[in-house]
Amino acid sequence: MGLLECCARCLIGAPFASLVATGLCFFGVALFCGCGHEALTGTEQLIETYFSKNYQDYEYLIEVIHAFQYVIYGTASFFFLYGALLLAEGFYTTGAVRQILGDYRTTICGKGLSATVTGGPKGRGARGPQRAHSLQRVCQCLGKWLGHPDKFVGITYVLTIIWLLVFACSAVPVYIYFNTWTTCQSIANPSKTSASIGTLCADARMYGVLPWNAFPGKVCGSNLLSICKTSEFQMTFHLFIAAFVGAAATLVSLLTFMIAATYNFAVLKLMGRGTKF
Repeated sequence: MGLLECCARCLIGAPFASLVATGLCFFGVALFCGCGHEALTGTEQLIETYFSKNYQDYEYLIEVIHAFQYVIYGTASFFFLYGALLLAEGFYTTGAVRQILGDYRTTICGKGLSATVTGGPKGRGARGPQRAHSLQRVCQCLGKWLGHPDKFVGITYVLTIIWLLVFACSAVPVYIYFNTWTTCQSIANPSKTSASIGTLCADARMYGVLPWNAFPGKVCGSNLLSICKTSEFQMTFHLFIAAFVGAAATLVSLLTFMIAATYNFAVLKLMGRGTKF
């Protein structure tokens, strides 16, 4: 077998959808968690500096922000682990599907993996019992663990629904900061609005960030414009946008994983000889 033919057969068995989804998952989770963590820290600083002078007003907010930051750590760890599992499942089921359809000739490891799904020979040939290759045995054990693509489909479906809620929640701070930035643009260009500059305000209390008895709770006019021009506000706004993009990329990756796993499961279920799940 030539080198090009060998590489072509390996590429045929590669789960390209899972590879793309894994890259999107890692990129999206890293962007969401890293930028989200820093954006929450920037929000805490903006509230402390400009919107409230009493620590009791934003004490609960700080506790919530710190709790979300710890959740972010756990989310990052979980998705990096689960993404790796889904990639392994993609290699596993793709190898079995290619063997069933007859357009992919598996290696020793591939035979060990696909044997647990397709019901192929396990150490017994035409000449009687044969000693299985050690690598093949390891892959058979791994295959027994990964040999339930239907379960991966179900788990990924639940995670997709949960992450859809996270994606929606990540749009809320972007909306709040965008409204504040739009108000600042109106203050900077008074000719484009009929309202008085002094009545144009950003009120953190109306979004539930601060209680209604917080003082001052809102910033108006030129003071608000000066806040919008600070590097803290600009950086925090862009970090929330980046976190929103990361959440969107993660959602797309989960959908891709689910579609690929569903397809492989359907092929193995309908076309696999002696397949049992």
